[in-house]
Amino acid sequence: EVQLVESGGGLVQPGGSLRLSCAASGFTFGNGDVAWVRQAPGKGPEWVSTSGGIYTYYTDSVKGRFTISRDNAKNTLYLQMNNLKREDTAVYYCATEVVMGDYEYWGQGTQVTVSS
Repeated sequence: EVQLVESGGGLVQPGGSLRLSCAASGFTFGNGDVAWVRQAPGKGPEWVSTSGGIYTYYTDSVKGRFTISRDNAKNTLYLQMNNLKREDTAVYYCATEVVMGDYEYWGQGTQVTVSS
């Protein structure tokens, strides 16, 4: 069974940092693209970043602030989030990605709240 389990979310002040982790199991993690997708209150899902193994991609709003990485030996995906803004507040999910915008499996999500 494919499982994706996010962790590392929490409450942080604007300008602060968090590091999210996504532990994957049930599939060959290193063979596919994995993405971070977030859903802010009252909004639909928003793609944040994708790790394609060699290549990484980011939505414009997080470029220069977020860094996606992966450890294939540990079947783990990471999202280092720096200089967090209030608009980053969302539930963050990791998901396997077939192509951009097409996600096959999702984790349960981890809440990130950026507030004073």
